[in-house]
Amino acid sequence: MPERSVDLRSDTITLPTAEMREAMASAAVGDDVYGEDPTVNRLQEMAAARVGMEAALFVASGTMGNTCALLAHTRCGDEVLFESLAHMYVFEGANYAAVAGLGVRTLDSEYGAVKPEDLTAAMRPLDIHFPPTRLLCVENTHNNHGGAVLRPQELAALTEAARSHELRVHMDGARLFNAAVAAQVDVREYARQVDSVMFCLSKGLSAPVGSLLCGSRTFIERARRMRKRLGGAMRQAGILAAAGIVALERMVDRLRVDHEHAARLAEGLAGIEGLHVHMPPLPSNMVNVNVSDRGWVSRDLIERWRPLGILCNPRPPSSVRLVTNRHISAGDVDYVIGVTRDLAAAD
Repeated sequence: MPERSVDLRSDTITLPTAEMREAMASAAVGDDVYGEDPTVNRLQEMAAARVGMEAALFVASGTMGNTCALLAHTRCGDEVLFESLAHMYVFEGANYAAVAGLGVRTLDSEYGAVKPEDLTAAMRPLDIHFPPTRLLCVENTHNNHGGAVLRPQELAALTEAARSHELRVHMDGARLFNAAVAAQVDVREYARQVDSVMFCLSKGLSAPVGSLLCGSRTFIERARRMRKRLGGAMRQAGILAAAGIVALERMVDRLRVDHEHAARLAEGLAGIEGLHVHMPPLPSNMVNVNVSDRGWVSRDLIERWRPLGILCNPRPPSSVRLVTNRHISAGDVDYVIGVTRDLAAAD
Protein backbone atom coordinates (compact mmCIF):
# COMPACT_ATOMS: atom_id res chain seq x y z
CA MET A 1 0.00 0.00 0.00
CA PRO A 2 1.24 3.54 -0.72
CA GLU A 3 2.57 5.58 2.17
CA ARG A 4 -0.26 8.07 1.65
CA SER A 5 -2.94 9.07 -0.85
CA VAL A 6 -2.64 12.43 -2.60
CA ASP A 7 -5.47 12.93 -5.09
CA LEU A 8 -4.62 15.84 -7.39
CA ARG A 9 -6.93 14.85 -10.24
CA SER A 10 -9.37 17.69 -9.58
CA ASP A 11 -11.03 19.82 -6.93
CA THR A 12 -14.25 18.01 -7.87
CA ILE A 13 -13.16 15.14 -5.59
CA THR A 14 -13.78 17.26 -2.49
CA LEU A 15 -16.21 15.71 -0.01
CA PRO A 16 -18.96 17.71 1.68
CA THR A 17 -18.09 19.08 5.11
CA ALA A 18 -19.81 17.92 8.29
CA GLU A 19 -21.71 21.23 8.34
CA MET A 20 -22.94 20.58 4.80
CA ARG A 21 -24.14 17.10 5.72
CA GLU A 22 -26.02 18.48 8.71
CA ALA A 23 -27.60 21.21 6.59
CA MET A 24 -28.67 18.67 3.98
CA ALA A 25 -30.23 16.41 6.61
CA SER A 26 -32.34 19.22 8.07
CA ALA A 27 -33.12 21.22 4.91
CA ALA A 28 -36.63 22.55 4.42
CA VAL A 29 -37.79 21.32 1.01
CA GLY A 30 -40.63 21.66 -1.48
CA ASP A 31 -41.23 21.08 -5.17
CA ASP A 32 -38.75 23.29 -7.01
CA VAL A 33 -40.54 22.85 -10.37
CA TYR A 34 -43.38 24.79 -8.76
CA GLY A 35 -40.87 27.23 -7.27
CA GLU A 36 -41.82 25.98 -3.81
CA ASP A 37 -38.50 24.74 -2.43
CA PRO A 38 -37.49 27.37 0.15
CA THR A 39 -33.88 26.23 0.35
CA VAL A 40 -33.38 26.35 -3.42
CA ASN A 41 -35.00 29.78 -3.48
CA ARG A 42 -32.69 30.99 -0.73
CA LEU A 43 -29.60 29.67 -2.52
CA GLN A 44 -30.63 31.32 -5.79
CA GLU A 45 -31.27 34.65 -4.08
CA MET A 46 -27.95 34.39 -2.24
CA ALA A 47 -26.04 33.56 -5.43
CA ALA A 48 -27.58 36.44 -7.38
CA ALA A 49 -26.76 38.88 -4.59
CA ARG A 50 -23.23 37.54 -4.27
CA VAL A 51 -22.43 38.27 -7.92
CA GLY A 52 -24.57 41.43 -8.12
CA MET A 53 -27.10 40.14 -10.65
CA GLU A 54 -30.89 40.10 -10.63
CA ALA A 55 -31.55 36.37 -10.52
CA ALA A 56 -29.98 32.92 -10.44
CA LEU A 57 -30.89 29.35 -11.39
CA PHE A 58 -29.71 26.22 -9.56
CA VAL A 59 -28.59 23.56 -12.04
CA ALA A 60 -27.13 20.09 -11.67
CA SER A 61 -23.73 20.83 -13.21
CA GLY A 62 -21.53 23.46 -14.78
CA THR A 63 -22.03 21.92 -18.20
CA MET A 64 -25.80 22.17 -17.79
CA GLY A 65 -25.50 25.79 -16.71
CA ASN A 66 -23.31 26.67 -19.67
CA THR A 67 -25.63 24.85 -22.08
CA CYS A 68 -28.66 26.68 -20.66
CA ALA A 69 -26.78 29.93 -21.25
CA LEU A 70 -26.04 29.05 -24.86
CA LEU A 71 -29.69 28.20 -25.46
CA ALA A 72 -30.99 31.29 -23.68
CA HIS A 73 -28.67 33.76 -25.43
CA THR A 74 -28.92 32.43 -29.00
CA ARG A 75 -31.07 30.82 -31.66
CA CYS A 76 -30.27 27.75 -33.73
CA GLY A 77 -27.98 28.77 -36.59
CA ASP A 78 -26.26 31.61 -34.71
CA GLU A 79 -22.52 31.64 -34.11
CA VAL A 80 -20.66 31.66 -30.79
CA LEU A 81 -17.01 32.60 -30.22
CA PHE A 82 -14.79 30.61 -27.83
CA GLU A 83 -11.16 30.86 -26.84
CA SER A 84 -9.48 27.95 -28.63
CA LEU A 85 -8.87 25.85 -25.50
CA ALA A 86 -12.08 26.79 -23.68
CA HIS A 87 -13.76 24.14 -21.55
CA MET A 88 -17.10 24.83 -23.27
CA TYR A 89 -15.46 24.10 -26.62
CA VAL A 90 -13.18 21.19 -25.69
CA PHE A 91 -14.82 19.32 -22.82
CA GLU A 92 -18.59 19.77 -22.90
CA GLY A 93 -19.59 17.22 -25.51
CA ALA A 94 -20.02 19.71 -28.36
CA ASN A 95 -23.29 20.88 -26.77
CA TYR A 96 -22.94 24.12 -28.72
CA ALA A 97 -23.67 22.06 -31.87
CA ALA A 98 -25.44 18.90 -30.68
CA VAL A 99 -27.90 20.69 -28.38
CA ALA A 100 -27.90 24.39 -29.25
CA GLY A 101 -27.36 24.08 -33.02
CA LEU A 102 -24.69 26.79 -33.06
CA GLY A 103 -21.79 27.43 -35.35
CA VAL A 104 -18.46 28.06 -33.63
CA ARG A 105 -15.25 29.93 -34.27
CA THR A 106 -12.29 29.95 -31.92
CA LEU A 107 -9.82 32.67 -30.98
CA ASP A 108 -6.26 31.91 -29.92
CA SER A 109 -4.80 33.52 -26.83
CA GLU A 110 -1.95 33.46 -24.39
CA TYR A 111 -3.10 32.14 -21.01
CA GLY A 112 -6.78 32.31 -22.01
CA ALA A 113 -7.09 36.09 -22.29
CA VAL A 114 -8.29 36.92 -25.82
CA LYS A 115 -7.03 40.29 -27.01
CA PRO A 116 -9.74 42.81 -28.00
CA GLU A 117 -8.04 43.43 -31.32
CA ASP A 118 -8.17 39.71 -32.13
CA LEU A 119 -11.90 39.69 -31.40
CA THR A 120 -12.41 42.68 -33.68
CA ALA A 121 -10.33 41.09 -36.44
CA ALA A 122 -12.49 37.95 -36.26
CA MET A 123 -15.78 39.78 -36.78
CA ARG A 124 -17.31 39.33 -40.24
CA PRO A 125 -19.68 41.63 -42.11
CA LEU A 126 -23.40 40.97 -42.14
CA ASP A 127 -23.89 38.64 -45.06
CA ILE A 128 -26.34 35.85 -45.82
CA HIS A 129 -23.38 33.51 -46.34
CA PHE A 130 -22.29 33.84 -42.70
CA PRO A 131 -24.12 32.88 -39.51
CA PRO A 132 -24.84 35.89 -37.31
CA THR A 133 -22.34 36.09 -34.45
CA ARG A 134 -24.33 36.59 -31.25
CA LEU A 135 -22.27 35.48 -28.27
CA LEU A 136 -18.76 35.55 -26.85
CA CYS A 137 -17.91 33.04 -24.12
CA VAL A 138 -15.03 33.68 -21.74
CA GLU A 139 -13.57 31.38 -19.08
CA ASN A 140 -12.29 32.37 -15.63
CA THR A 141 -10.25 30.68 -14.27
CA HIS A 142 -9.07 28.96 -17.44
CA ASN A 143 -8.76 25.21 -17.04
CA ASN A 144 -6.61 24.40 -20.09
CA HIS A 145 -4.28 27.31 -19.43
CA GLY A 146 -3.25 26.00 -16.02
CA GLY A 147 -5.90 27.74 -13.92
CA ALA A 148 -4.97 31.16 -15.34
CA VAL A 149 -6.92 34.04 -13.85
CA LEU A 150 -8.47 36.60 -16.19
CA ARG A 151 -7.87 39.97 -14.54
CA PRO A 152 -10.81 42.40 -14.30
CA GLN A 153 -9.09 44.92 -16.56
CA GLU A 154 -8.48 42.26 -19.21
CA LEU A 155 -12.13 41.26 -19.09
CA ALA A 156 -13.23 44.91 -19.27
CA ALA A 157 -11.23 45.53 -22.44
CA LEU A 158 -12.55 42.36 -24.07
CA THR A 159 -16.19 42.96 -23.17
CA GLU A 160 -15.96 46.54 -24.39
CA ALA A 161 -14.86 45.21 -27.76
CA ALA A 162 -17.66 42.63 -27.71
CA ARG A 163 -20.28 45.28 -26.97
CA SER A 164 -19.03 47.38 -29.87
CA HIS A 165 -19.94 44.44 -32.12
CA GLU A 166 -23.32 43.92 -30.38
CA LEU A 167 -22.26 40.61 -28.85
CA ARG A 168 -23.60 39.26 -25.59
CA VAL A 169 -21.01 37.83 -23.19
CA HIS A 170 -21.30 34.69 -21.07
CA MET A 171 -18.67 33.75 -18.50
CA ASP A 172 -17.89 30.13 -17.74
CA GLY A 173 -16.86 30.89 -14.18
CA ALA A 174 -16.73 27.32 -12.91
CA ARG A 175 -13.93 28.49 -10.57
CA LEU A 176 -14.96 32.15 -10.49
CA PHE A 177 -14.36 32.45 -6.76
CA ASN A 178 -10.82 31.16 -7.24
CA ALA A 179 -10.32 33.99 -9.73
CA ALA A 180 -11.70 36.60 -7.34
CA VAL A 181 -9.54 35.35 -4.46
CA ALA A 182 -6.41 35.28 -6.64
CA ALA A 183 -7.07 38.75 -8.09
CA GLN A 184 -8.08 40.06 -4.64
CA VAL A 185 -11.31 41.57 -5.92
CA ASP A 186 -14.98 41.16 -5.14
CA VAL A 187 -16.55 38.59 -7.45
CA ARG A 188 -18.97 41.30 -8.59
CA GLU A 189 -16.05 43.03 -10.35
CA TYR A 190 -16.20 40.19 -12.85
CA ALA A 191 -19.93 39.57 -12.99
CA ARG A 192 -20.90 43.19 -13.63
CA GLN A 193 -19.04 43.10 -16.93
CA VAL A 194 -20.90 40.15 -18.48
CA ASP A 195 -24.49 39.30 -19.36
CA SER A 196 -24.44 35.96 -17.56
CA VAL A 197 -22.12 33.88 -15.43
CA MET A 198 -22.07 30.27 -14.31
CA PHE A 199 -20.14 29.16 -11.24
CA CYS A 200 -19.76 25.74 -9.63
CA LEU A 201 -20.39 24.82 -6.01
CA SER A 202 -18.94 21.32 -6.41
CA LYS A 203 -15.27 22.13 -7.03
CA GLY A 204 -13.11 24.00 -4.52
CA LEU A 205 -16.21 25.11 -2.60
CA SER A 206 -16.73 21.42 -1.68
CA ALA A 207 -20.48 21.04 -2.16
CA PRO A 208 -21.40 17.58 -3.47
CA VAL A 209 -23.53 18.72 -6.43
CA GLY A 210 -24.60 21.83 -8.26
CA SER A 211 -23.86 25.07 -10.05
CA LEU A 212 -25.56 28.46 -10.37
CA LEU A 213 -26.35 30.35 -13.56
CA CYS A 214 -26.83 34.07 -12.93
CA GLY A 215 -28.09 36.97 -15.03
CA SER A 216 -31.06 39.26 -15.54
CA ARG A 217 -34.53 38.09 -14.52
CA THR A 218 -35.56 37.86 -18.17
CA PHE A 219 -32.50 35.79 -19.03
CA ILE A 220 -33.00 33.44 -16.07
CA GLU A 221 -36.66 32.86 -16.96
CA ARG A 222 -35.56 31.78 -20.42
CA ALA A 223 -32.75 29.69 -18.94
CA ARG A 224 -35.27 27.98 -16.66
CA ARG A 225 -37.20 26.85 -19.73
CA MET A 226 -33.94 25.58 -21.25
CA ARG A 227 -33.14 23.67 -18.05
CA LYS A 228 -36.50 21.91 -18.38
CA ARG A 229 -35.70 20.93 -21.97
CA LEU A 230 -32.44 19.41 -20.77
CA GLY A 231 -34.21 17.35 -18.11
CA GLY A 232 -32.72 19.46 -15.35
CA ALA A 233 -35.88 20.40 -13.44
CA MET A 234 -35.53 18.87 -9.97
CA ARG A 235 -38.09 18.39 -7.22
CA GLN A 236 -37.04 18.48 -3.55
CA ALA A 237 -33.64 19.87 -4.56
CA GLY A 238 -33.26 21.80 -1.32
CA ILE A 239 -31.37 18.81 0.08
CA LEU A 240 -28.63 19.65 -2.44
CA ALA A 241 -29.05 23.41 -2.26
CA ALA A 242 -28.47 23.35 1.49
CA ALA A 243 -24.87 22.27 0.94
CA GLY A 244 -24.48 25.06 -1.62
CA ILE A 245 -25.54 27.65 0.95
CA VAL A 246 -22.85 26.44 3.33
CA ALA A 247 -20.35 26.50 0.46
CA LEU A 248 -21.01 30.18 -0.23
CA GLU A 249 -21.06 31.11 3.43
CA ARG A 250 -18.03 29.15 4.63
CA MET A 251 -15.78 27.93 1.82
CA VAL A 252 -14.82 30.91 -0.34
CA ASP A 253 -12.11 32.51 1.81
CA ARG A 254 -10.25 29.24 2.34
CA LEU A 255 -9.57 28.93 -1.42
CA ARG A 256 -6.42 30.99 -0.86
CA VAL A 257 -4.98 27.98 1.00
CA ASP A 258 -5.37 25.89 -2.16
CA HIS A 259 -3.58 28.61 -4.12
CA GLU A 260 -0.72 28.68 -1.62
CA HIS A 261 -0.34 24.92 -1.87
CA ALA A 262 -0.38 25.09 -5.68
CA ALA A 263 2.36 27.74 -5.65
CA ARG A 264 4.46 25.60 -3.27
CA LEU A 265 3.94 22.55 -5.50
CA ALA A 266 4.83 24.47 -8.66
CA GLU A 267 8.01 25.86 -7.16
CA GLY A 268 9.13 22.47 -5.87
CA LEU A 269 8.48 20.57 -9.10
CA ALA A 270 10.06 23.32 -11.22
CA GLY A 271 13.29 22.73 -9.33
CA ILE A 272 13.55 19.12 -10.57
CA GLU A 273 15.66 18.63 -13.67
CA GLY A 274 13.63 17.80 -16.78
CA LEU A 275 10.30 19.07 -15.44
CA HIS A 276 8.80 22.24 -16.85
CA VAL A 277 5.99 23.91 -14.90
CA HIS A 278 3.54 25.99 -16.93
CA MET A 279 2.86 29.09 -14.82
CA PRO A 280 0.31 31.70 -15.96
CA PRO A 281 0.87 35.33 -14.93
CA LEU A 282 -1.79 35.06 -12.23
CA PRO A 283 -2.20 31.41 -11.13
CA SER A 284 -4.80 29.79 -8.90
CA ASN A 285 -5.07 26.16 -7.76
CA MET A 286 -3.73 24.31 -10.83
CA VAL A 287 -0.24 23.23 -11.82
CA ASN A 288 0.53 21.91 -15.31
CA VAL A 289 3.79 19.96 -15.54
CA ASN A 290 5.49 19.04 -18.81
CA VAL A 291 7.89 16.06 -18.78
CA SER A 292 9.05 16.00 -22.40
CA ASP A 293 12.57 17.16 -21.47
CA ARG A 294 12.96 13.87 -19.62
CA GLY A 295 11.89 11.96 -22.71
CA TRP A 296 8.63 11.00 -21.00
CA VAL A 297 5.00 11.27 -22.04
CA SER A 298 2.10 11.98 -19.71
CA ARG A 299 1.45 8.31 -18.97
CA ASP A 300 5.05 7.74 -17.85
CA LEU A 301 4.76 10.14 -14.93
CA ILE A 302 1.23 9.01 -14.06
CA GLU A 303 2.32 5.36 -13.87
CA ARG A 304 5.35 6.23 -11.74
CA TRP A 305 3.23 8.24 -9.33
CA ARG A 306 0.28 5.86 -8.95
CA PRO A 307 2.03 3.18 -6.81
CA LEU A 308 3.15 6.01 -4.54
CA GLY A 309 -0.46 7.12 -4.00
CA ILE A 310 -0.29 10.22 -6.20
CA LEU A 311 -3.15 10.66 -8.67
CA CYS A 312 -3.45 13.25 -11.44
CA ASN A 313 -4.98 13.75 -14.87
CA PRO A 314 -3.05 13.63 -18.15
CA ARG A 315 -2.68 16.51 -20.56
CA PRO A 316 -1.26 14.59 -23.53
CA PRO A 317 1.12 14.20 -25.05
CA SER A 318 3.65 15.18 -22.37
CA SER A 319 1.93 17.08 -19.57
CA VAL A 320 -0.13 16.38 -16.46
CA ARG A 321 -2.54 18.60 -14.55
CA LEU A 322 -2.43 18.83 -10.76
CA VAL A 323 -5.25 20.51 -8.84
CA THR A 324 -4.95 21.39 -5.17
CA ASN A 325 -8.08 21.23 -3.05
CA ARG A 326 -9.37 21.11 0.51
CA HIS A 327 -8.06 17.59 1.08
CA ILE A 328 -4.46 18.44 0.11
CA SER A 329 -2.15 19.54 2.92
CA ALA A 330 1.25 21.22 2.90
CA GLY A 331 2.64 17.83 3.94
CA ASP A 332 1.05 16.22 0.89
CA VAL A 333 2.71 18.83 -1.32
CA ASP A 334 6.10 18.14 0.21
CA TYR A 335 5.55 14.41 -0.23
CA VAL A 336 4.83 14.84 -3.97
CA ILE A 337 7.91 17.00 -4.44
CA GLY A 338 10.12 14.62 -2.48
CA VAL A 339 9.11 11.40 -4.19
CA THR A 340 9.23 13.06 -7.61
CA ARG A 341 12.78 14.25 -6.93
CA ASP A 342 13.69 10.67 -5.97
CA LEU A 343 12.08 9.28 -9.13
CA ALA A 344 13.98 11.73 -11.32
CA ALA A 345 17.28 10.92 -9.63
CA ALA A 346 16.72 7.18 -10.08
CA ASP A 347 15.64 7.38 -13.73
